[in-house]
Amino acid sequence: MALVPYGLARAFLFGLDPETAHDLTIASLSLTQRSALKWSYANTRVEDPVKLAGLTFPNRVGLAAGLDKNARCIDGLGAMGFGFVEVGTVTPLAQPGNAKPRLFRLPAARALINRFGFNNDGLQAFIANVQQSNTFRQRNSGRGNRLQMLIGLNIGKNAATPIARATSDYLICLDGVYPFADYVTVNISSPNTKNLRSLQGDDALDALLSDLSLRREALAQQHNRHVPIFLKIAPDLDAHQIDVIADTLRRYGCNSSGKVNNAWGVIATNTTLSRDAVQGLLHADEAGGLSGTPVLDMSNRVVRLLRTALGEDFPIIGVGGIMSAEDAVSKIQAGADLVQIYTGLIYSGPTLVTQAAQLLKRQAVPETL
Repeated sequence: MALVPYGLARAFLFGLDPETAHDLTIASLSLTQRSALKWSYANTRVEDPVKLAGLTFPNRVGLAAGLDKNARCIDGLGAMGFGFVEVGTVTPLAQPGNAKPRLFRLPAARALINRFGFNNDGLQAFIANVQQSNTFRQRNSGRGNRLQMLIGLNIGKNAATPIARATSDYLICLDGVYPFADYVTVNISSPNTKNLRSLQGDDALDALLSDLSLRREALAQQHNRHVPIFLKIAPDLDAHQIDVIADTLRRYGCNSSGKVNNAWGVIATNTTLSRDAVQGLLHADEAGGLSGTPVLDMSNRVVRLLRTALGEDFPIIGVGGIMSAEDAVSKIQAGADLVQIYTGLIYSGPTLVTQAAQLLKRQAVPETL
């Protein structure tokens, strides 16, 4: 159990500018993650193994991408009790992202708005940080625990790359991260990179998944290991758009007889552009993606529709609006196999990880094989 109550840390952090608080948190985790000081925020991990996409996840609760964009804190975040940690989004070249300020708190709604724009140090720095993590080193040496925390690597495109050439950026990133990832996430749903969400359309999505699938086959042979790919989609999709995405995913994620092949999965969802739930609140009109409590029902709706369209065996990770253990259960009940949190960690702290994992284990939700 963490030695320092998160309420004390939150009072201090919420007194700072949001991005300053974020940067300070990442710097502190990076500095302390391999020292005795990590016990100030560490939790005992709940063991609740789940088989999904050919992987064994130690428990059902993961960290969503976006918090640790440069993979600096994999071990520190893992110490909080996550079954899996997803880092990124990384782009081929370093880029500063959008102009500041670009992160805003809406405490009355237990929400955040961000318009970071894939700010990161680039692919080579990202890979170097992954390799330096103890989590990766233990897996690579073969000394890791059978139920070792898994690492997801989230990839995107540079803002300067025209959308017509987006696939080339994703292929560059896939080539780079493939040897080091337990799974890879293809982010085509951030609202903060111009035209990125257009890749969720029928023809564009089919072309992207086709090229990525071909490259993954070559990489699997080259590295002699199978790495599943998850597609991260938006909550701002209607039923027809979700059906199109589901049909495309099934073409690449199932064999000719319709059986799931563990090649593709889906992460639902990213942040929303909707402001219906936060109208009138300070910062509600800021551009960017809204996360936190207002996204829970939207995300659960997408998960539910995906599960109906994809069938019971297709891998789905649910994310969006999980601010309590009960919210995590609602995501599983909607059809997700696993869940991820981000904004809930900011508001509730590391105890949310353990609380959610324990409640999900008690619910005895059947494994996805």
